[in-house]
Amino acid sequence: MLNRYHWFYYRLRSLSTTEVLFRLRQYFRKQSDKQQVGWKATVELSAWPDPLLPVQTDDFSTLSFPLQYKVFDHILDYSYPIDWHLDLGTHKRFPLTYTREIDLQNPALGSARYVWEVNRFPFLPSLAMRYRLTADPKELARLIAVISSWVKANPYLLGINWYSNLEVNIRLINWFISWNILDASLLAKADPVFRRFAESTWLPMIYQHCTYSRHNLPYLSATHHQLVAGYAGLFVASSFWQFPESTAWNAFAKTGLEQEMQRQHSPNGINGDEAGDYTQFVTDILLIAYIAGLQTNNPFSDLYTRRLETIFGYIAHCLDEGGNFPSYGDEGSGRLWGGITDQNNFRSLLGSAAVLFGNPVFKNRSNGFDLKNQLLFGNAGRQKFNAIPDTETPLDSQFYLDEGHYILRKQEADQSEIYIHFNAASLGLTGKNTHRHADALSFAMHIDGQPFFVDSGTYQPSGTSDWRRYFISTRAHNTVCIDDQNQAFQDPDLRWLSHYTSAVQKAESDDNTDEIIASHNGYDRIGCSHQRRLEFDKLTNHLLIEDRIDNRRGTHRTVEVLFHVHPAIRFRAKGRNHFVLSHPQTKRLVVLQIDPALQVEVVNGQMHPNLLGWHSSELYQKQATCVFRAYLTLGAKTNLALQHRITVQS
Repeated sequence: MLNRYHWFYYRLRSLSTTEVLFRLRQYFRKQSDKQQVGWKATVELSAWPDPLLPVQTDDFSTLSFPLQYKVFDHILDYSYPIDWHLDLGTHKRFPLTYTREIDLQNPALGSARYVWEVNRFPFLPSLAMRYRLTADPKELARLIAVISSWVKANPYLLGINWYSNLEVNIRLINWFISWNILDASLLAKADPVFRRFAESTWLPMIYQHCTYSRHNLPYLSATHHQLVAGYAGLFVASSFWQFPESTAWNAFAKTGLEQEMQRQHSPNGINGDEAGDYTQFVTDILLIAYIAGLQTNNPFSDLYTRRLETIFGYIAHCLDEGGNFPSYGDEGSGRLWGGITDQNNFRSLLGSAAVLFGNPVFKNRSNGFDLKNQLLFGNAGRQKFNAIPDTETPLDSQFYLDEGHYILRKQEADQSEIYIHFNAASLGLTGKNTHRHADALSFAMHIDGQPFFVDSGTYQPSGTSDWRRYFISTRAHNTVCIDDQNQAFQDPDLRWLSHYTSAVQKAESDDNTDEIIASHNGYDRIGCSHQRRLEFDKLTNHLLIEDRIDNRRGTHRTVEVLFHVHPAIRFRAKGRNHFVLSHPQTKRLVVLQIDPALQVEVVNGQMHPNLLGWHSSELYQKQATCVFRAYLTLGAKTNLALQHRITVQS
């Protein structure tokens, strides 16, 4: 019983007064919504919509779209009937009961994230492409069967797939994309079987999703991408399908998107979720809404447009030569367009940005005019893309002072590159910071587009397991950890409660040197502080890292400095605290010299006495990797100064 009381205490502590009132209203709404369980909508369109996307596929007629889709570390074969409530990871099933009474934390039911990934219909645009490219009736029948089976298996408000407004709206967007690829309105005129399916099954379900979306937006402090998706899905759907409420829905959703674009993104285009991978997911959602507005003569404001352009600018400057975006916070793995965008989606987004804004940097950092952009912009977009000059401009270092992200870069004409991301951000900008990691003053380093020193990743995006606890912890990042404690305090559900703030004392950059001095207050509660100085000498390819730890109480402290490397890295010891690192995809070597005052051990895939030395490149996938753990016990001394050197050798 004590644990239960603790849970309620910490949960209430994380909520504001207004959110408590919001949760109470949600509770009463949950009771009233039970009356709508199983509701079957009957709806007619005032007019069948013309395509909003100029889908032209002539140049992609040779592409193949297999009937398989990767769901984390499993393969969904959708040539067979789909069990829409099955967790592919554990083969457990969620019950077909009132959605808001399902306990997502019950391990006996499985992982909701696995189920939701299938139910987002990420593969449906590929199915639509199979029919669009072949006009084979069997392909159309397959698509009809897949959607019909979902409708039959998911009565309104029954089952896990009505639990999250985010999932409802991602389905709406994927249905919008697929309808446009099919040119379903024209198809309905020619094919009476498809028309009956659309009128009796697909359109009523789309209407139900719009209705749900309008009345189930998350609270403002909720995870930011959930709120963006809630508005965007409703905006896109109401821009396209003219239901009786569409005009009101559209105005409501557009106003919300305008507000969230400014509220959730800094003037430099950085999202408040403070989770790197979510950047591409949120940007894709904002982009599809923006295009829907343009195509319906209902454009977003200049403020929205300029902020969207700054987001693209942030992406362009954060990508390394290999197209890698810095990993900070949770890995989301969320994707729109499914198998349509198999390449790097950050680069695909820059292809879209090039068409919209004509910036050569966007074009040169993109992966070209890919299929996704062909579907979005058609041949006219391709002509705009091709008309942009192919000027190669090496990128310099980029400092985002207000947000605490720093790109230290040396890029040369032969495409060789030294790339360092330094994270001096605070623990999220707003809300409960559910996607943030305790990674203040951590760094990552890539050479020629290949990762050397890395963020450990995410592995599990939610829950309270030991694995989740490890991957979000301070020890899983390239920073200083004191007494094995995180830089912020967590409640039993691993929500961050004591939010540290970071401060930058110096940030200067010129052609020869980048220098940053930053600190955080996360260890104030134990009477300690950590300040880190990075100096990158671009003439000698030398990175100096200086750590200063102040121990104001004078008690014994264990200080760890951690250097996590990518699993592909190999190393040899050249002396005490002196290591030479190599990567099979680049000839250049990296020399790591750790301060001689520290003891050093190399940990790989450790399970006991605690987890250490693990890397996750994708959700639900992990592998052992090496961590250079440098440590000492700080006794009577009240402060400690350390120097570490990293040198890139040709």
